[in-house]
Amino acid sequence: MVLGTLLLAACSLGPVQKDAPATYDLGAPRSEVVNQPRIRASLLVHAVAAPAWLDTTAIIYRLNYQDAARQQAYANSRWAAAPAALLTQRLRGRLAAASDGGVIVAGESARADYTLRVELEDFSQVFDAAEASRAVVMARASIVNVAKRTLLAQKSFSIARSAASANAEGGVRALAAAGDEMIEAVAVWAAASLAQEKK
Repeated sequence: MVLGTLLLAACSLGPVQKDAPATYDLGAPRSEVVNQPRIRASLLVHAVAAPAWLDTTAIIYRLNYQDAARQQAYANSRWAAAPAALLTQRLRGRLAAASDGGVIVAGESARADYTLRVELEDFSQVFDAAEASRAVVMARASIVNVAKRTLLAQKSFSIARSAASANAEGGVRALAAAGDEMIEAVAVWAAASLAQEKK
């Protein structure tokens, strides 16, 4: 009887099931901004580009207080898609809401007046101390006049947001907020640049 009890106990001590990694996106889109500047021209919005190290679903962080040049990734948390893909969806939605001329995606047969390219340069959580972190989002945007084949405007954007907690969840929330802030800044800048061109 003792042997039977030991065998049953041994069976229940098998390998522990690992929980699936937590998967995050950027959350619900922001509600439409009141009195937002309008974009009168049609705009071809390319997919947001990113360097190879960001073209992944990993949530990247850096420990600045140890080695700022070393990229690390959370083992049990990830993005639902690469950050550039998540930001592309957000950017197109935001510009479509502000555009009278319409937003066109590459591959569609319609011609656009201008093209917009956004290159993501950083999208990571940075720890300045063990318990203090912030989201860092950096990108460069370019607008090209299609008819003239000339660069109309180009600007770099750098956004930082403090994270409420020094973990993946805090990083994700801060990165989502910083990403939305960057997209809003790009949309306002694009509208102003195109309005200036029309004068």
